[in-house]
Parts: sequence; C-alpha cells; structure tokens
Amino acid sequence: MKKRIKKVPIWILILVLTTVTCKRVPLTGRKQLAFLPASELNALSFSQYQQIKQKEQVIKGTPEAQMIERVGRRIQKAVEEYLNANGQSQLLNGFEWEFILIKSDVVNAWCMPGGKVAFYTGILPICKDETGVAVVMGHEVAHAIAQHGNERMSQAMLQQFGGMALAVALRDKPAETQAIFLGAYGVGTTLGAILPYSRLHESEADRLGLIFMAMAGYDPREAPKFWERMSNLSGGQKPPEILSTHPSNERRIRDINAQIPEAMKYYKP
Repeated sequence: MKKRIKKVPIWILILVLTTVTCKRVPLTGRKQLAFLPASELNALSFSQYQQIKQKEQVIKGTPEAQMIERVGRRIQKAVEEYLNANGQSQLLNGFEWEFILIKSDVVNAWCMPGGKVAFYTGILPICKDETGVAVVMGHEVAHAIAQHGNERMSQAMLQQFGGMALAVALRDKPAETQAIFLGAYGVGTTLGAILPYSRLHESEADRLGLIFMAMAGYDPREAPKFWERMSNLSGGQKPPEILSTHPSNERRIRDINAQIPEAMKYYKP
C-alpha cells in the first residue's frame, strides 16, 4: 500500500524559502525573498528584450536616443562604482547593459535583469531634459539592482506554481511564466498586468536612484520637480503606467526631499 503524500501548504514553502534563500537589499540591508537564480533571470531577460526590440519601433541615432544612451552609461558607471565600493560588485555578474528608446505614447520606462533598459518617447516631455531622464533612469535601474523584480516574481511564482523552479516553469508553463516576468518588471501597456511595487520597494528605488544619479553627475535636487510634473500630468485622469502602482505623488515627493541630503554627499557636478 502506497503512502499518500500530502501537499505542502504554501505558507510553509514561503517560510522555508525565506529562511534558506533570503538576500539583502543594497544600502538598506532589508531581507528579501528573491529565490530565482540571477543567471536564469538574465537569460530570460535577454530573450524577452530581444523580442521587444523586434516588435517595437526602436529609435536610433536621434538626439533623444543618444541622450538615453549617454545617461544610461553614466548611471551604469555610477552603479559599478557604488557596488564596488560597498563590496557588492557580484550583483552585476552577467550584466550586459543596453539602453534603448522606443517610439510610443506610453508614459513608462523599465529596467529588466542584466541591465536591459527601455524608455518610451511618451515619458520624455515629462522628463523635460537630461537630468529628468537621469531621475527615471536611476530609479528604474535601482529597482533592478535591489532585485525588486526577482522578489515580486518569486512571490508570484509561489502563489501560482507553488515554488516551481524557473526552468521547469518555462518548460511546462511558458506563456504564464513569461507573463509573470513581464508583469514583475513593469513591461507592457496593460495596467492590470503590472504587479504593484510596495511602498518599501519604491522608497528603496528612490533612495538608491538618487545616489546613482548624484554619482553620475546629475543634481538629485531636481528629482522632486520631475515627480511634480508627473503628478500634474496624472491629476484627475488615469495615471501614467509608471505611477499606476506607485504611492501617492505627495508622499513620494516628501520622502525624496528627505532623502536628498544623503544623496548630495555623493553628488559630483
């Protein structure tokens, strides 16, 4: 007679994974459940990024596209310097940085694992200038460095697949897994498909992003002005994607103002 194997409750899986695979967020030191291997996430990221480049209209050679590339490289250098100085350069293992501009009215930008960044032309008028682009670039790259997408995707896979390994999920449930991945990193135009960042994630990304832009030579004191423009844009209407799952603009601006003195210590005009 065979023994019946009981299914392990999801809360036990979460408890075990939290204990065994817990990581810490750079700068804040917060413990997070992000159990997906970076190498597998990077491979998935590179594949999805390539598909997006083939599907969307990528702008090349224009002053705007060159600005995205220029800001991206400066933020990249700042990130590398910051992590190296703090003994965390291993977080960039497998990174293949890339910065593109996509022609679209969507007000959004995102950074996939491995440093794959995309800006949509719809956000450029709100950015207004290169410093505004640096605000967004620093923030989105910070989400990737802090592994917030890994954290959200880990939670989603626990809920939907019961802790199934990423490679197995991609093999057995490719469409569902890819949808979770794109939602976790804010890629796409359907608001309901984007998993919400928590207030904690946003605060961490704002704080890290301010430091990255400051180290890259952009004045972090300009960051609140960008978020004020975003607030004015979304007033009374459906908010832009970049704000759809974010905290209130008033709270964000207040928190960022409180974080600026720390960022100014890293500012290199």
